[in-house]
Amino acid sequence: MLHKIYLSAILNFCDRRIVAFVIGDANDCALVYDTFDQAIAKTPGAYPLFHSDRGIQYTTQVFHNKLAEAGMVQSMSRIGKCIDNGPMEGFWGILKRERYYGRRFTSREELTRMIEEYMAYYNFRRPQRGLGVLTPLEKHELYRAA
Repeated sequence: MLHKIYLSAILNFCDRRIVAFVIGDANDCALVYDTFDQAIAKTPGAYPLFHSDRGIQYTTQVFHNKLAEAGMVQSMSRIGKCIDNGPMEGFWGILKRERYYGRRFTSREELTRMIEEYMAYYNFRRPQRGLGVLTPLEKHELYRAA
């Protein structure tokens, strides 16, 4: 029997790169914490501003402690203003439009594989006009070289 899966992802605002993502069976704190921990492990020494919506996962003391330990400042969307989280909302729309809508997935594994493949495609091979027709990884490499 098919059931929902949940995707948590962290997007770098400067280069639109998906820094980390985790797929889980529940939209809970563990999903968000695992994604955050993955992002920290992949970007040691980064001290970015962390922006999110006002979901319960981002307002817990545990999450606040994780931010403090990582040396990050938290920013949150205003209540009822999803536009504040526009870059991430835009990514969700792109993913759904390009790979999800109009398709039927017959297993959790099939949907999970599609998400994993899309994340690699999005970061490494999908050029974006807003990035000067570069992929997120190409833009990231330009920032690193500067």
